[in-house]
Amino acid sequence: MPTLKDLLAAGRLIQAPGASDVLTARLVEQAGFPAVYMTGFGATATTLGMPDLGLMTQSEMIDHARRMVRATSLPVIADADTGYGGANNLLRTVEDYAQVGVAAIHLEDQTLPKRCGQLAGIQLVSAESQVRTLKGAVSARGKSDMLLIARTDALGVHGIEEAVRRANLYAETGVDLVFVDGVRTIAQAEAIARDVPGRKVLSIMDGNEVQKLAANDIQEMGFDIVFYALSTLFAAARAAKTILDTLKNDGTTIAAASGMATYDEFMGMVGYDRFHDFEEEFGQA
Repeated sequence: MPTLKDLLAAGRLIQAPGASDVLTARLVEQAGFPAVYMTGFGATATTLGMPDLGLMTQSEMIDHARRMVRATSLPVIADADTGYGGANNLLRTVEDYAQVGVAAIHLEDQTLPKRCGQLAGIQLVSAESQVRTLKGAVSARGKSDMLLIARTDALGVHGIEEAVRRANLYAETGVDLVFVDGVRTIAQAEAIARDVPGRKVLSIMDGNEVQKLAANDIQEMGFDIVFYALSTLFAAARAAKTILDTLKNDGTTIAAASGMATYDEFMGMVGYDRFHDFEEEFGQA
C-alpha cells in the first residue's frame, strides 16, 4: 500500500473521505480510496454522542486513531485539534500520534476550548503564537515519517485575506501542507488555490457551494488532498433515523429494507472470511 508521501509524490489529488469510526474506515478502503481522514467531529459524535466542542481528550483521540490504523491499510490522516494544551502537551500529542502509526495530523490555530470550524464563536490564537506551536510540532516529530498539516480557522473569523496570510506564514515553519478550514464557496477555494503556493488541503462540507466541485476541478485548482469529512457520518445518521422511524411507525422494517445491508454483506464489510478461514486451518480439531 502506498504511503501518504508516495501518494503526494505521484502528483494526483488524494481523496480522503472522513471516517468517524473503524467500520467506516474499512468501508473507505473497500471503496477504493487511497487514504482516510479521521474526523474529530465524527469521533466526538460516535464516541460521546456530543457536538465537536473540544470535548474529546488527547488520550481518547489517540485511542481512536490507534484502532483506525490497525483496522485499515490506508494512510490515516488524523485531527489533532490544537495539540491539547501547552508545549509539553503538544510534544506528547505529536509523539503519540506518530507512535500509533498515523500518516499525518493537522493542528489548528484556535484557542482552547476549540470547536468545529463551521460554527460561530471561534477564537484564534495570534499567528505568531501558532508559528511557534508549529515549529514545536516539527521539532517534536523528529525523524518520524508522519506528515504535519497546519490548519487555520481564520476564514470564518477574519475573512479570506487573513486566512491566506496565516496559511502562507504557517507554510514557512517546516510543516508539509497547509489547510484553510471553513471554505464555503467556490470563490474562496479559488482564492486559496491562487494565493497559497505549495501543498495544501481542501475540505468539502456537504451543503455548501464547494460540494459542487468534482475531484478533477479540485486537482486543477492545485490542491493536493481533499477531505470529505462528514459525508459518511451524515449518510449513516440519516439511514439509521429512517429505519428507526419506519420501525416505530410500521412495527416492521420492511418498508425501508432496501436501505439496509444484508447480513452477508455486513459480514463481508467486517472481514469475517479472514477469521473463518484462519479458524478452519488452525482451530482445534
